Amino acid sequence: MMKLHCFGESGNAYKAALTLELAGVPWEPVFVDFFKGAARSEEFRAINPMGEAPVLQDGDLTLTQSGVIQQYIVDQTGKLGGAPADKYEVLRWVLWDNHKMSSQAGVTRFLMNFLPEDKRPKEAIGFMQGRLQAAYKTLDDHLAGRDWIAGDGLTVADISNCGYLFYEEPFGFDRKAWPNIDAWLTRISETPGWKHPYDLMQRAYAG
Repeated sequence: MMKLHCFGESGNAYKAALTLELAGVPWEPVFVDFFKGAARSEEFRAINPMGEAPVLQDGDLTLTQSGVIQQYIVDQTGKLGGAPADKYEVLRWVLWDNHKMSSQAGVTRFLMNFLPEDKRPKEAIGFMQGRLQAAYKTLDDHLAGRDWIAGDGLTVADISNCGYLFYEEPFGFDRKAWPNIDAWLTRISETPGWKHPYDLMQRAYAG
């Protein structure tokens, strides 16, 4: 059985966990106590020298980075990759998300929710939120008149891009302000087998 080192607050871990879940792969979560420094421990760095979650272990194989894990699941199962003609469009949107959406949403959400209030850098948060607004517009425009990001069905491009958008903690995303994104998120959540990140993985933040 595959093992995913993860924790509930990580949108990147959620991408991997939801891909495993929707592909019907037997897997089990291995809790990473992130906010107590577990990812920086010598034990964890022996698994992933980058000191990041998620990490997927499948027998003797260890994979890191959510996009790599997602592609491995696609390759192993033949699911969630779209039609052959969609391959590079799926990859394009996974890479776009990693650079333009998730990297900025993850940092902004962390600064706004998981730091003491007196240590939250307001100017940096405002800057990041502005960049995120541009990303939301790009995604919302792309989804106009289409159900899925690439091809005719749910793919890892959708799972990657929604990675942070189901979390309730505020980081400047109002899904009702983006009707195409809102409808797309509803379609994802209505997919058989979908689960909220906190239903797939244990939370690490104690408040």
